[in-house]
Amino acid sequence: MIVVDAHEDIAYNALMFGRDYRQSALAHRTREASTDTPNNAGTATVGLPDALLGRVALTFSTLFVAPRTRQSAPWDGLSYSEPEEAYAIALRQMDYYERLADEHDKINLVRTQADLDAVLATWEDGKTLEDHQIGLVTLMENADPIIEPKQFEEWYERGVRLVGLAWHQTRYCGGTGSPGPLTDLGRELLDVMASFNAILDLSHMAEESYLEAVDRYEGVIIASHSNPRRFCNTDRHLSDDMIARLVERDGVMGIVLYNQFLTNGWDKRQRLPFSIITDAIDYVCQLAGSAAHVGIGTDFDGGVGRESIPEGLDTVGDLLLIADALRQKGYAEADIQAIMGGNMIRKLRQGLPED
Repeated sequence: MIVVDAHEDIAYNALMFGRDYRQSALAHRTREASTDTPNNAGTATVGLPDALLGRVALTFSTLFVAPRTRQSAPWDGLSYSEPEEAYAIALRQMDYYERLADEHDKINLVRTQADLDAVLATWEDGKTLEDHQIGLVTLMENADPIIEPKQFEEWYERGVRLVGLAWHQTRYCGGTGSPGPLTDLGRELLDVMASFNAILDLSHMAEESYLEAVDRYEGVIIASHSNPRRFCNTDRHLSDDMIARLVERDGVMGIVLYNQFLTNGWDKRQRLPFSIITDAIDYVCQLAGSAAHVGIGTDFDGGVGRESIPEGLDTVGDLLLIADALRQKGYAEADIQAIMGGNMIRKLRQGLPED
């Protein structure tokens, strides 16, 4: 069994906090012990050695930019006021992923079905830790680095295969905390993305934008890191109706393993019980009528450190514990494999060019 994590802010952490993905979470923690980084970014949970040991074969690795506001935030160093600034920041992150792949023989950028198959082949039965490879699939979280819709072609050529139009409000649609529909630019961007068969990430989209996009976009859709509102009743997450519409389109949503997103009124002095993860997964499965529409989108180290994730989890190397918990809950092995990675692989394969 392998794991697919549909959302990690790897380049953000490298550029903001000097967290070299090639090093383990323990190495980051040791280096940061006498710094303010854990207060700003959380205690590190992500690193290549952890992913290899935890069989996290594929990660959707983000290009993350944040609109500049008057309120200081951990991501201020990667914030923008104009699209050209957003473009430059995202380009630096893309360069980082390309350097990782160029400089480390365990890291591969997945741009095609052939790339995907090559990574998955290293995890087949009989392969050892020495054989295993990690595949990074580039996901743009917040589409403002796309200066204008037709410029998406440049990003696609660089390897972006998934795009989320929103974070908060963007030029393309309403987002978290900013209700609203798709803009005319957003509708145009969806048409351009569809021409490349890119995957649309619905996470962070305002409900009105989300529902319009589900109806309008003809390509592959996912919600890389979104939870049911049943667990956290804010516009950051998906109502039962939104989940049902995603299921109708054969979409998949990745459960975010962040305490604040798994309960209403989280007390930061306490970590939630591990069981809340399988409760959220099971809720989606029951609503959908199958296990085909849910996966994992941790958002680890996206400002979410060890102290902010459920008990029993320390790094991405522990994600397979979710599979064990699903077995105890009575899930069939085929369904567990689908949840841990198969569902996201299905959508990824549908959106990737052959070669």
